[in-house]
Amino acid sequence: MASEKEAALAVTHSDSPTIFDKIISREIPHHVVYEDDKVLAFRDIRPQGPIHILVIPKVKDGLTGLSKAEERHIDILGRLLYVAKIVAKQEGLDDGFRIVINDGPQGCQAVYHIHVHVIGGRQMNWPPG
Repeated sequence: MASEKEAALAVTHSDSPTIFDKIISREIPHHVVYEDDKVLAFRDIRPQGPIHILVIPKVKDGLTGLSKAEERHIDILGRLLYVAKIVAKQEGLDDGFRIVINDGPQGCQAVYHIHVHVIGGRQMNWPPG
């Protein structure tokens, strides 16, 4: 399987439905750990730690990446981070966790539907990348 970097560089950005759109519509099953009317959180299929959860908005609204954020997206961006905190607590990450938002090819973004990675369950290193 290609590395995360290779996968991100190979992606062509389009307005076509992403794998996350298919997860939201239940075309592709996933292990959901949290859901409300605005966001969905599920386990990553290629975890980078013992716990690796993705938090995504159910409605993309043009928010394919953080660099595409507009003032109208403030509420959903805040919701994503708040749910990341809820999920971290739910997963027992009381000693800490990392939040990652990849943006664009050089940021290793492979899916153009904004998403927050919640990674924990092990000691993180610095610098991260």
